[in-house]
Amino acid sequence: MPDPIQHFKFTTKNNADEVLITLYLGMLKSRMIEEKMLILLRQGKISKWFSGIGQEAISIGVTAALQFQEYILPMHRNLGVFTTRDIPLYRLFGQWQGKNIGFTNGRDRSFHFGTQEYNIVGMISHLGPQMGVACGIALGDLLSKTKKVTAVFTGDGGTSEGDVHEAMNIASVWDLPVLFCIENNGYGLSTPSEQQYNCKDLADRGKAYGMEAHIVDGNDVLAVYHKVKEVSESMRERPRPILLEFKTFRVRGHEEASGTAYVPDVVLTDWKAKDPVLNYEQFLVQSARITENEIREHKVVFKNEIDTDWKRADVSDEILSNTQKELLAVYAPFVLESDDQNTITTEIRFIDAISDALKKAMTRYDNTVLMGQDIAAYGGVFKITEGFEALFGADRVRNTPICESGIVAAAYGLAINGYKAIVEMQFADFVSSGFNPIVNLLAKSHYRWGQTADVVIRMPCGGGVGAGPFHSQTNEAWFTKTPGLKVVYPAFPYDAKGLLATAIEDPNPVLFFEHKKLYRSIRQEVPGGYYTLPLGQAALCNEGSDITIISYGVAVHWAIEILEKHPDISADVIDLRTLQPLDTATLYASVQKTGKAIIVQEDSLFGGIASDISALLMEHCFEFLDAPVQRVGSIETPVPFAASLEENYLGKQRFESVLLSVLTY
Repeated sequence: MPDPIQHFKFTTKNNADEVLITLYLGMLKSRMIEEKMLILLRQGKISKWFSGIGQEAISIGVTAALQFQEYILPMHRNLGVFTTRDIPLYRLFGQWQGKNIGFTNGRDRSFHFGTQEYNIVGMISHLGPQMGVACGIALGDLLSKTKKVTAVFTGDGGTSEGDVHEAMNIASVWDLPVLFCIENNGYGLSTPSEQQYNCKDLADRGKAYGMEAHIVDGNDVLAVYHKVKEVSESMRERPRPILLEFKTFRVRGHEEASGTAYVPDVVLTDWKAKDPVLNYEQFLVQSARITENEIREHKVVFKNEIDTDWKRADVSDEILSNTQKELLAVYAPFVLESDDQNTITTEIRFIDAISDALKKAMTRYDNTVLMGQDIAAYGGVFKITEGFEALFGADRVRNTPICESGIVAAAYGLAINGYKAIVEMQFADFVSSGFNPIVNLLAKSHYRWGQTADVVIRMPCGGGVGAGPFHSQTNEAWFTKTPGLKVVYPAFPYDAKGLLATAIEDPNPVLFFEHKKLYRSIRQEVPGGYYTLPLGQAALCNEGSDITIISYGVAVHWAIEILEKHPDISADVIDLRTLQPLDTATLYASVQKTGKAIIVQEDSLFGGIASDISALLMEHCFEFLDAPVQRVGSIETPVPFAASLEENYLGKQRFESVLLSVLTY
């Protein structure tokens, strides 16, 4: 745990008394709210509380030193950030009770919320990814040349997470004006610092990232305020990240239920003597800047405000469950309007369609930023963005460090700051390293606090190219399960171009799968201009009456190839094109017509989307079926490398026999 800094030699630096007293009142109000919450917690009026008692100087000092329009990303014991930004207390109280007047419509608790009105992005329990979000917000400010700083908080325990290191590296490499605020209170829940890291000071880590770093007495509100004011003014003029390690201590448990039994009594006694509120109060009284009577008067005012706002929150309306309202909140509304289709067509490859869609969208939307590994001068490993850096500049076509999680989180930060972000996964397999921010930030953003996550993640995927287990997965099923994400998976160049344009227009997060085997093997006539295609509409590639074949991606071409071999089979071939949203109406209409269905996917069968489609057909079309619905997919192994093994792995060669079997059922 950190060595306590000797207190207290407050340095005013000629600040006006008004500033000195404002900082005190900020801490006092925060402390009084905390004390009220502890009582309400014992009474069962709130469900959980993460106390920041003993750490108030950091939240108040940092927030007071920044400009209101600058974003702050606090943690769960940074009440002072919210109160210093003057958020009405009744709204905070309502949030903690899950009331209508809160910020998340009862969908999240505590400080797990953000608000654009007050330029605050609330925490997530995974801690580390919010550092990457701060990088994205700061990148937006840097591109807009707005001369702003973004402050983001974490604790000493949180610094052990890989996302924190990724974010610090990104910020340093890109000279982003991010103020990394580490509240080092000695414990990650109950784990002491010496079991969290093996360096004397966390500020030392700044040197490893080429970053300026400072240690600040986190219990001295003036030291916090002055340092943050000093470095933020410098960062606005010369954008760069700075790391501040605030030495402090929380005198209560990680959250109230955990207690402090793991802390030695001598440590608690020592730090309680360094109380940031009481010591600063004593300093102001002794220096005749405030009187005991004035303090009592302020306490009466705060108590009245706290009690009044609590009563207002307590009697406010409870959340009433409404399934339709909840479902509608998962995605941001989106009406597709842009469609300037040029009827002059040219035969191009699948890969050219992707590249042209990106180029057209980046030309149309100058707030679009493309990020990925080796995508700039090199043009990406598949050369899709070749020449883009010359066209759009290095600011908008950005090579990234190898850190998928940090970059996805940064993409979310860009979206928060009004940009469109497109992230290229070098291979879809690598998305596992960025899985957390996709499913816990992007997917939940609109549902939790109404914030759009305008991010497209391009996913070069699929087997059949001898790339082995780490470069051949088609992992769409990981994401179709996650509410809040849209999943697109085209099979033809025309669809790829139009659907990618739509995905970029859509303010919701979209996973856009691009099968590598199709990149240079499939050609089609495609309009030269900008055009869009609606998500959630399947395409009928072939029309027939004997059976319905449902597929997407490269497996659509398997189906077409087999039907060419059997011209006597009359089949509807449905290319899903988008997996989420799914066009169930087209599926049901076809199966009700043909009476038989087979679903073919490249992914292994168990847990894949074919399973869900099969279940849907059984539930909604059972009385029309003349045979059991059949599924075809790859075998339950990773994707092998050797050609013979990969051929056996893929479901292509099994599709024909299953199709013929269903037809003769």
